[in-house]
Amino acid sequence: MFTVPQAEDRTAALVSAAAKAGADAADALYVCNASTQISVRLGALEDVERSEGEEIGLRVFVGSRSASVSSSDLSDDALSALVERAVAMAREAPEDPWSGLAPEDRLLRGAAPDVDGDDHADPSPAQLRERAEAAEDAARAVTGVTNSEGAGASASRTVIALATSHGFARGYTSSGYGCSASVIAGEGGGMQRDYAFHSTRHLEDLEDAQAIGQRAGERAVRRLNPGKLSSGAMPVVYDPRVGSGLLGHLIGAITGSSIARRTSFLLDSLGTAVFGPGIVVRDDPLRPRGQRSKPFDGEGLPTAASDIIADGVLTGWLMDSASARQLGLSPTGHATRGVGGPPGTGVTNLYLQAGSLSPAELIADITLGVYVTELIGQGVNGVTGDYSRGASGFVIRDGQICEPVAEITVAGNLKDMYRELTPASDLEFRRAVDVPTIRIEGMMVAGA
Repeated sequence: MFTVPQAEDRTAALVSAAAKAGADAADALYVCNASTQISVRLGALEDVERSEGEEIGLRVFVGSRSASVSSSDLSDDALSALVERAVAMAREAPEDPWSGLAPEDRLLRGAAPDVDGDDHADPSPAQLRERAEAAEDAARAVTGVTNSEGAGASASRTVIALATSHGFARGYTSSGYGCSASVIAGEGGGMQRDYAFHSTRHLEDLEDAQAIGQRAGERAVRRLNPGKLSSGAMPVVYDPRVGSGLLGHLIGAITGSSIARRTSFLLDSLGTAVFGPGIVVRDDPLRPRGQRSKPFDGEGLPTAASDIIADGVLTGWLMDSASARQLGLSPTGHATRGVGGPPGTGVTNLYLQAGSLSPAELIADITLGVYVTELIGQGVNGVTGDYSRGASGFVIRDGQICEPVAEITVAGNLKDMYRELTPASDLEFRRAVDVPTIRIEGMMVAGA
């Protein structure tokens, strides 16, 4: 694993070599990830995984033609061959008038913001095993839990560096830690499973393993003996761990590529009210210790917090440089990148701002509804916004969460769902995409 300065030097040298070989422009990305994963099941060690891999990717431009190549062999001979192959491929590639590096005047200059993404901790495999065992023990101790799918703990560290022929060469490191447990409650055909997990950038922020395990066990037991629910239109309330998917559909609909291809259900919604008044959806790539915090995007543009939805209104598209050129706009600092292929578009630490009602107050007036804790299938049409997902969770009766329910379908159209969405006050920053408990009026539920 290179240090950040070493990675910056290596990517800059590769870009320079590409220019000497005939490329009009180029960029290079280095990624190295080292991780340790410990898995236990039924009190016994099940698996120990240690991986460390590094790759470098080179993208070159010859006029409006481009090609991308990558290699896990970072020797001088291998990189020399990489450069020759990339330039030769680019000369034979089709022309693309929208491709190219990010505008030079938009690149990050000066000191990079500190997102506090690496704590430099290095827990031993024994410490990770102890954490995994504690999580599973706590889950299995919950009355009603009968079996375990296992528990795990992990630690990782990543080094990233990006260089462009504009003279940009920057890098950063990040760390990551996780703990999870998955258990089964009940017997025979009545068995139910559930899980709990937590992941952080700093080890000291990771939730206590016993709490994770206990939550997994309690969730599994609560799902025992699910019943049926009559079909009809009713309020649907999303638990925070599944409600985040609603923002995922939003982001997919407002990326520059979707708009340029005219394949988005929000195609004509820019500057209009997509959500109700007061709703805010924010992307914050500079949150200290955020799961996806980073000082610059996949093309070297500085990152900054932005309200994608402000007071219910869609404020703009999310664009890398290529989609921005196609739309006649400017890139927004949302480019994502792997070592192979051109940049795409994505978000970092995305969240739906909390509302004013507690979860109890949010459901207090619901006579009959459903509280969704698990979604099944991918029944979402990104062109029309039609939404239909298999689900399980709990029936809401007279303002109270009651018996479990399974094998239901919740359906609607995302345009209507967003307008009828009300967030609760229980927002917590635990994932890359975070939402509070969400209530949506008038969805169709198909039950028994």
